[in-house]
Amino acid sequence: MMLPAEFLQRIQSQLGSEYPKFLHSLERPRAVALRVNPLKGDIPQLPFAGDSVPWETWGYYYDPEARPGLHPYHEAGVYYLQEASAMAPVCLLDPQPGENVCDLCAAPGGKTTQIAARMGGEGFLLCNEINPKRAKILGRNIERMGVANALVTNEHPENLAKHYPGMFHRVLVDAPCSGEGMFRKEEAAVTDWSQETVLMCANRQQEILRSAAKLVMPGGRLVYSTCTFAPEENEQVIAAFLQEHPEFAPERVEAPWFAPGENGSFRMWPHKLLGEGHFAAVLKKTAGEAGQWDTEPAQKLPRVWQDFAKKLKIELPAGKTLTFGNSLYWLPPETPSLRGIKVIRAGLELGEVKKDRFEPAHALALWLKTAAAVESFPWDSLQMKAYLHGETVPASQTGWCLVQVDGYSIGWGKGDGKVLKNHYPKGLRR
Repeated sequence: MMLPAEFLQRIQSQLGSEYPKFLHSLERPRAVALRVNPLKGDIPQLPFAGDSVPWETWGYYYDPEARPGLHPYHEAGVYYLQEASAMAPVCLLDPQPGENVCDLCAAPGGKTTQIAARMGGEGFLLCNEINPKRAKILGRNIERMGVANALVTNEHPENLAKHYPGMFHRVLVDAPCSGEGMFRKEEAAVTDWSQETVLMCANRQQEILRSAAKLVMPGGRLVYSTCTFAPEENEQVIAAFLQEHPEFAPERVEAPWFAPGENGSFRMWPHKLLGEGHFAAVLKKTAGEAGQWDTEPAQKLPRVWQDFAKKLKIELPAGKTLTFGNSLYWLPPETPSLRGIKVIRAGLELGEVKKDRFEPAHALALWLKTAAAVESFPWDSLQMKAYLHGETVPASQTGWCLVQVDGYSIGWGKGDGKVLKNHYPKGLRR
C-alpha cells in the first residue's frame, strides 16, 4: 500500500519509536467484526463469530471467509457488521435507557444502531444525516435492526440546534473527516487524501460542534469522534472548541483499552489493538439552561389498525401515532414537535391505511418478536431461500402472517391455508 509521503512524515513525528510497529500493523490482515442485536431477543450462537471485542459487550470478531453479510440472520437484523474501533465512541458515550440521545452525523447507522441497542427501546433517539442519499441508507439500517424509538432526519445540524436546544442527555458527533484511519480498509481514502483536505475537514468539524454544543442539556455528555490520525482534526479541534465553549469541560471515563490523551481524548491505534484508527473525546456540559420544547401531538389510531393488531395480538410500547399521508407511524412519547424538520423516518412505521384494510410495513415485522400467526423456517431451508427470492412458500396460515428465520422475524406473508403469498420487499429480494 502506497501511502502519501506527507502523511507518513507526520505519523513518524507523532509516534516516534512506535512508528515501525504502526507500519507493520498496516500489513497484517484486517480484523473484521460484527455486533449482535439485543433488540432481537436471545442471540444464537453464530458459527462464524470468534473472540469478543473487549470494549463492546455485543461485539465479536469474525472469520471474513464466512461472509456473514449474506446470511439470512443479517437480513433479519440479528447483527450489524461494524469495524471494532468504530464501536468505541458509543461505548464512551454510554447512552442509557430512557434518555434523549442524538447521533448528529449518523449514516450509515453503525453507531446509531449501537446506541439503540444500549437504550433497549426506551427513550428518544434522534439520528441525523445531512446527505439525503445517506440519510435513506441510515433509515433502512434503522428498520433492519428493529429500532422503534428513533427519528431519522435529513437536516443541517444548525437547524436541529435551533429547534431542540438543550434537549439531549447525550450527543455523539462522529464527524466527517479525512479518513486516515481507514487507509487500509478503503483505497479511496488514500487517493483522496491531502493536507488541504485535512484542514477543510477541521473547519467543518468546528462548525458541526458549535451546533452540537447547543443540543446538549446542562450536565449532559458530548462525545466527538473521527476515524483519522490528524491532530488538526482531533486534539486541535477539541482544544479550540473548549476555548470557545467554557461551558464544557473534559469528562473522565474509564477506558483502559485505548490510549488516553489531553482534554478527555482517546486514540485507537491499529498497532495497539485489533481495529482501525479512531479518535474520541468525552466532554461534559457544566453550565447553561435546560431547553424547553413542544412535543408532537398525539393522533388517534385508525380502526383498521386496531382490528389488525387485535387479530395478530400486537401490543405497541408507550408512544403516540403520527400519519404521513396514508402511512402510519408510532413515535416515542418524548418526541418533540417535528414542525420545520425534514423527517426521513418517524419512529416505527406500522403500515399503510388503505380504505377498509391495513397493510403492515416491513419495519413492523422486523420490530416484532412474535405474533398470533407465525411461520418460522430454518436459515438453510429451501423455504427460507424461496422466501428471500420473493417466491410463495407452503404454509397452513390464513391471512397476514409473520415470517421468521429460526425464530427471528424477517418479513410478512399472507396465507390462504395452503401457501403464503410473499410480501418480502422487492428491493431486498435476492
